[in-house]
Amino acid sequence: MTTLPDRPNTALLVIDVQNGVVAGAHEREGVIANINTLVGKARVEGVPVIWVQHSDDDLEQDSEPWQYVPELVRRDAEPLIHKLYGDSFEETALEPLLAERGVGRLVVTGAQSDACIRSTLHGAFVRGYDVTLVGDAHTTQDLTEYGAPAPGQVIAHTNLYWQWQSAPGRRAGTVDTAEVTFTADAS
Repeated sequence: MTTLPDRPNTALLVIDVQNGVVAGAHEREGVIANINTLVGKARVEGVPVIWVQHSDDDLEQDSEPWQYVPELVRRDAEPLIHKLYGDSFEETALEPLLAERGVGRLVVTGAQSDACIRSTLHGAFVRGYDVTLVGDAHTTQDLTEYGAPAPGQVIAHTNLYWQWQSAPGRRAGTVDTAEVTFTADAS
Protein backbone atom coordinates (compact mmCIF):
# COMPACT_ATOMS: atom_id res chain seq x y z
CA MET A 1 0.00 0.00 0.00
CA THR A 2 3.06 2.29 -0.02
CA THR A 3 2.74 5.67 -1.70
CA LEU A 4 5.89 4.93 -3.68
CA PRO A 5 4.94 3.92 -7.24
CA ASP A 6 6.19 0.61 -8.64
CA ARG A 7 7.78 -0.44 -5.34
CA PRO A 8 6.07 -3.74 -4.39
CA ASN A 9 9.06 -5.30 -2.62
CA THR A 10 10.03 -5.57 1.05
CA ALA A 11 13.45 -5.25 2.68
CA LEU A 12 14.72 -6.11 6.15
CA LEU A 13 16.69 -3.32 7.84
CA VAL A 14 19.18 -4.27 10.55
CA ILE A 15 20.13 -1.01 12.25
CA ASP A 16 23.21 -0.39 14.40
CA VAL A 17 23.61 -3.77 16.09
CA GLN A 18 27.19 -2.80 16.84
CA ASN A 19 29.39 -3.81 19.78
CA GLY A 20 29.40 -0.33 21.32
CA VAL A 21 25.66 0.18 20.81
CA VAL A 22 24.32 -3.07 22.26
CA ALA A 23 27.00 -3.94 24.84
CA GLY A 24 24.62 -3.24 27.74
CA ALA A 25 21.35 -3.42 25.84
CA HIS A 26 18.12 -4.74 27.30
CA GLU A 27 17.60 -8.45 26.50
CA ARG A 28 20.57 -8.29 24.12
CA GLU A 29 20.90 -12.03 23.41
CA GLY A 30 17.20 -12.57 22.71
CA VAL A 31 16.98 -9.55 20.42
CA ILE A 32 20.06 -10.64 18.46
CA ALA A 33 18.68 -14.18 18.19
CA ASN A 34 15.40 -12.76 16.81
CA ILE A 35 17.28 -10.63 14.30
CA ASN A 36 19.25 -13.70 13.21
CA THR A 37 15.97 -15.56 12.72
CA LEU A 38 14.65 -12.74 10.55
CA VAL A 39 17.87 -12.49 8.53
CA GLY A 40 17.70 -16.21 7.83
CA LYS A 41 14.05 -16.04 6.82
CA ALA A 42 14.67 -13.04 4.55
CA ARG A 43 17.57 -14.81 2.86
CA VAL A 44 15.51 -17.94 2.24
CA GLU A 45 12.69 -15.84 0.77
CA GLY A 46 15.03 -13.73 -1.39
CA VAL A 47 14.21 -10.55 0.53
CA PRO A 48 17.00 -7.94 0.62
CA VAL A 49 18.76 -7.65 3.98
CA ILE A 50 20.20 -4.17 4.40
CA TRP A 51 22.65 -3.46 7.19
CA VAL A 52 23.04 0.02 8.68
CA GLN A 53 26.10 1.05 10.67
CA HIS A 54 26.45 4.26 12.68
CA SER A 55 29.61 6.31 13.19
CA ASP A 56 30.22 9.14 15.66
CA ASP A 57 32.75 10.21 18.30
CA ASP A 58 31.98 7.13 20.42
CA LEU A 59 31.76 4.79 17.41
CA GLU A 60 34.83 5.61 15.37
CA GLN A 61 34.88 3.85 12.04
CA ASP A 62 36.87 0.59 12.10
CA SER A 63 37.07 0.55 15.92
CA GLU A 64 35.92 -2.46 17.96
CA PRO A 65 32.81 -0.65 19.32
CA TRP A 66 31.88 0.31 15.72
CA GLN A 67 31.95 -3.31 14.47
CA TYR A 68 28.76 -5.31 14.11
CA VAL A 69 28.28 -7.91 16.88
CA PRO A 70 29.90 -11.22 15.99
CA GLU A 71 26.60 -13.10 16.33
CA LEU A 72 25.31 -11.37 13.18
CA VAL A 73 27.10 -12.07 9.93
CA ARG A 74 26.51 -9.91 6.88
CA ARG A 75 27.03 -11.54 3.51
CA ASP A 76 29.22 -9.66 1.04
CA ALA A 77 26.30 -9.26 -1.38
CA GLU A 78 24.14 -7.60 1.30
CA PRO A 79 24.35 -3.81 1.25
CA LEU A 80 25.93 -1.93 4.14
CA ILE A 81 24.82 1.65 4.68
CA HIS A 82 27.07 3.93 6.74
CA LYS A 83 25.34 6.74 8.57
CA LEU A 84 26.16 9.71 10.77
CA TYR A 85 22.63 10.62 11.88
CA GLY A 86 19.81 8.82 13.67
CA ASP A 87 17.62 8.53 10.59
CA SER A 88 19.16 5.91 8.31
CA PHE A 89 18.02 7.94 5.27
CA GLU A 90 19.83 11.18 6.16
CA GLU A 91 22.84 11.73 3.89
CA THR A 92 23.12 8.03 3.01
CA ALA A 93 22.60 5.89 -0.08
CA LEU A 94 19.65 4.06 1.49
CA GLU A 95 16.87 5.64 -0.58
CA PRO A 96 18.51 5.04 -3.99
CA LEU A 97 19.40 1.49 -2.94
CA LEU A 98 15.78 0.77 -1.99
CA ALA A 99 14.47 2.41 -5.16
CA GLU A 100 16.71 0.28 -7.37
CA ARG A 101 15.36 -2.85 -5.64
CA GLY A 102 11.72 -1.73 -5.92
CA VAL A 103 11.31 -1.63 -2.13
CA GLY A 104 8.27 0.18 -0.73
CA ARG A 105 7.97 -1.68 2.56
CA LEU A 106 10.51 -1.95 5.34
CA VAL A 107 10.73 -4.39 8.23
CA VAL A 108 12.83 -2.69 10.92
CA THR A 109 15.07 -4.24 13.60
CA GLY A 110 18.08 -3.14 15.63
CA ALA A 111 19.12 -0.48 18.13
CA GLN A 112 18.51 1.84 19.81
CA SER A 113 14.74 1.90 20.20
CA ASP A 114 14.58 5.49 21.42
CA ALA A 115 17.08 6.91 18.95
CA CYS A 116 18.02 5.45 15.56
CA ILE A 117 15.07 3.04 15.43
CA ARG A 118 12.50 5.80 16.03
CA SER A 119 14.28 8.21 13.71
CA THR A 120 14.40 5.66 10.89
CA LEU A 121 10.78 4.57 11.41
CA HIS A 122 9.60 8.14 11.01
CA GLY A 123 12.08 8.92 8.25
CA ALA A 124 10.80 5.99 6.20
CA PHE A 125 7.14 6.72 6.90
CA VAL A 126 7.31 10.37 5.84
CA ARG A 127 9.15 9.30 2.67
CA GLY A 128 6.17 7.11 1.72
CA TYR A 129 7.22 3.65 2.90
CA ASP A 130 5.06 1.12 4.69
CA VAL A 131 7.01 0.38 7.87
CA THR A 132 6.74 -2.63 10.17
CA LEU A 133 8.63 -2.60 13.46
CA VAL A 134 9.57 -6.02 14.84
CA GLY A 135 8.62 -5.57 18.48
CA ASP A 136 10.93 -8.21 19.92
CA ALA A 137 13.86 -7.45 17.60
CA HIS A 138 14.87 -3.98 18.76
CA THR A 139 16.49 -2.84 21.98
CA THR A 140 18.04 0.02 23.89
CA GLN A 141 20.35 0.61 26.80
CA ASP A 142 19.44 1.85 30.27
CA LEU A 143 19.30 5.65 30.22
CA THR A 144 17.33 6.08 33.46
CA GLU A 145 20.14 8.15 34.97
CA TYR A 146 19.29 10.79 32.34
CA GLY A 147 15.57 10.71 33.15
CA ALA A 148 14.46 8.14 30.57
CA PRO A 149 12.11 5.31 31.49
CA ALA A 150 13.56 1.84 32.05
CA PRO A 151 14.59 0.08 28.80
CA GLY A 152 11.69 -2.37 28.89
CA GLN A 153 9.26 0.53 29.11
CA VAL A 154 10.97 2.39 26.27
CA ILE A 155 10.68 -0.69 24.06
CA ALA A 156 7.05 -1.31 25.06
CA HIS A 157 6.14 2.32 24.40
CA THR A 158 7.88 2.31 21.01
CA ASN A 159 5.97 -0.85 20.07
CA LEU A 160 2.69 0.62 21.28
CA TYR A 161 2.89 3.95 19.55
CA TRP A 162 4.20 2.50 16.27
CA GLN A 163 1.29 0.05 16.18
CA TRP A 164 -1.10 2.99 15.83
CA GLN A 165 0.72 5.23 13.35
CA SER A 166 -1.26 6.11 10.27
CA ALA A 167 -1.01 8.33 7.22
CA PRO A 168 -2.71 8.42 3.83
CA GLY A 169 -1.63 5.56 1.59
CA ARG A 170 0.83 4.05 4.06
CA ARG A 171 0.80 1.35 6.72
CA ALA A 172 2.64 1.11 9.99
CA GLY A 173 2.53 -1.66 12.52
CA THR A 174 4.32 -3.70 15.12
CA VAL A 175 4.65 -7.50 15.04
CA ASP A 176 6.82 -10.02 16.84
CA THR A 177 9.45 -12.11 15.05
CA ALA A 178 7.18 -15.15 14.80
CA GLU A 179 4.51 -13.07 13.01
CA VAL A 180 6.76 -11.40 10.43
CA THR A 181 5.87 -11.94 6.80
CA PHE A 182 7.73 -10.33 3.97
CA THR A 183 4.68 -10.09 1.70
CA ALA A 184 3.42 -6.63 0.77
CA ASP A 185 -0.12 -7.21 2.04
CA ALA A 186 1.01 -7.89 5.63
CA SER A 187 1.16 -5.10 8.17
